Amino acid sequence: MTQPGYAVPALDKALDILELLADEPAGLAQSEIAEATGRSVGQIFRVLVSLERRGYLVRERGGRYLLGTRLFDLAHRHAPLRGLEAVALPIMRELADSVRQSCNLAVLEGDRVRVVAQVESPADFGYRVRVGALFDVAGTATGEVLAGDRDELVRADALQPGITDVVAAVRGATGATIAALTVPYVSTSFSTVAHTQVVQQARSAARDISQALGWIPGVTGR
Repeated sequence: MTQPGYAVPALDKALDILELLADEPAGLAQSEIAEATGRSVGQIFRVLVSLERRGYLVRERGGRYLLGTRLFDLAHRHAPLRGLEAVALPIMRELADSVRQSCNLAVLEGDRVRVVAQVESPADFGYRVRVGALFDVAGTATGEVLAGDRDELVRADALQPGITDVVAAVRGATGATIAALTVPYVSTSFSTVAHTQVVQQARSAARDISQALGWIPGVTGR
């Protein structure tokens, strides 16, 4: 717990605003931010200006404030995440080329799922998820796998009709699930690879990423 004598009011205001807007994808107006944080508009005005100038916030034309990409950029400088991406992306590109579908890699971020890497489908038609996107853990196939409940899961996407999520766990050196590899499978006339084959190849790709990260099947976890 922070000692009262060491409180930094301006920093507290900035963190309160960032944490508030993290749960507001549509953004909030200045007056709404003031009300939600229990402060006056005058008390937060300079903090908002500073956060916007530094790229932590973006202000829309209508005056609503949203989180910028600065925090996401900082997170990607974190060595473990960079290492995960460096290992996973070449394997993900091979997977996308093989199954003719896009694929993405996600990690847990509190009670949310954060997409940290994405490879486009090489086909003329496909489905993509934006890097940096946040989703609730509950109700998503990727979230269930990340929560450690499943090694893999195949089911209809909870958010996008017509998409079947093919999800496989990615394990670290200890055997714990540290990420989830997802192929949002689109079944159309452009889909030249059978669904069952996509499941097999996604499973194999997740296994390859896990082993590259130090996981030893049968020795370090499942």
